[in-house]
Amino acid sequence: VQLQASGGGLVQTGGSLRLPCAASGRTFSNYVMGWFRQAPGKVREFVAAISRYGDSTNHADSVKGRFTISRDNAKSTVYLQMNSLKPEDTAVYYCAADYGGSYPYTLPRQYDYWGQETLVTVSS
Repeated sequence: VQLQASGGGLVQTGGSLRLPCAASGRTFSNYVMGWFRQAPGKVREFVAAISRYGDSTNHADSVKGRFTISRDNAKSTVYLQMNSLKPEDTAVYYCAADYGGSYPYTLPRQYDYWGQETLVTVSS
C-alpha cells in the first residue's frame, strides 16, 4: 500500500492542524493505521492509531485530549486532528499501515508500510 501524508506546516502555540494520509494500492480497511513522529535528535515515537473499522483508537499520553485520529474507509484516508499545539509537538510526522495489527498498535516494527514525512513546526 502507498501512503501519502500531507497537511504539515507552521502554526503558533495553541493552534490546530489536520494531517490527512491517503492510501492507495490495497484494501484500506485491512490495515490498522497509525501516526508516529520524530523530533530532531529523538527517536521515532508513537502518536496515535486506529483499528481497521475505527472502533478502537489509542493515543499517546502526550497528545491525549489534544489530538484525535480518525479514518474514512470510503476515502482510504486516515486523519490526525491536532489541537492546542505546543512547541514540543514540533516534529516530522509519519503515517503507517499495519496489516492485521493488534491492539495497542504502538510499536513501529509492527507496521508494514510507511508514508513520507510531513513537517509540523509549532512556534512559541
